[in-house]
Amino acid sequence: SLGARLLSHGKQATETHFGFETVSEEEKGGKVYHVFESVAKKYDVMNDMMSLGIHRVWKDLLLWKMHPLPGTRLLDVAGGTGDIAFRFLNYVQAQHQRKQKRQLRAQQNLSWEEIAKKYQKKEDSLGGSYVMVCDINKEMLKVGKKKAHTRGYKAGLAWVLGDAEELPFDDDKFDVYTIAFGIRNVTHIDRALQEAHRVLKPGGRFLCLEFSQVNNPLVSRLYDLYSFQVIPVLGEVIAGDWKSYQYLVESIRKFPSQEEFKEMIEDAGFQKVTYESLTSGIVAIHSGFKL
Repeated sequence: SLGARLLSHGKQATETHFGFETVSEEEKGGKVYHVFESVAKKYDVMNDMMSLGIHRVWKDLLLWKMHPLPGTRLLDVAGGTGDIAFRFLNYVQAQHQRKQKRQLRAQQNLSWEEIAKKYQKKEDSLGGSYVMVCDINKEMLKVGKKKAHTRGYKAGLAWVLGDAEELPFDDDKFDVYTIAFGIRNVTHIDRALQEAHRVLKPGGRFLCLEFSQVNNPLVSRLYDLYSFQVIPVLGEVIAGDWKSYQYLVESIRKFPSQEEFKEMIEDAGFQKVTYESLTSGIVAIHSGFKL
């Protein structure tokens, strides 16, 4: 009957995937939350093990692609452990110091006091830049804050508990929005992309680093072997958590291809959308602008 058809259609509409499992949309958020709560403390070690350390290079490449200048306001979503935020602060600080040195060289007749003063102005070593880290998971934020404290990051850094699908920020607020290895865990990717577009200033840039589709058959075979046979075992040995790592691997396989994801970003209103595949397409960096 029509009623039954409508009911079954309604039921389908609210189902989604949690790895290879089919779950209701209501369930997915909680399940993903549990995964990251569970892996938070071992997250960095596991990233190194899972990617053989290459995730560090991928994240560096994301920063080089961004090339933030002093004064850049960055929103890093799902960035709980601070990996992108710390790189951003280092990058901007280095840029700012280079600029300062160039200025000092250009001003030949400064007195020693004036030069010393310029070097002592530590609080503005970022040239007005800041990064806002937004993550839905308290445990991941806890790990990030602890890392920031240990490594001495304080200026230009703020931590906010928030949902990628409903960001707790005003419109047109940030110059750059980044999300690294986070968007595939979001229940409604389209909503997260629309929110990214909303909070960016006109002229702002969207950058996403995410696992993607491997484009080399041999690499693909090896990658599948490693992903399904090795990673869950590593998860069990290092973090005592087979299931969470099994989910992480499955969620990678369920994520849209480079071209499909590019279309989704365009649908959210972004323009000049491009992507670059890294390491044979194991990951890709997608870029788009709010114009």
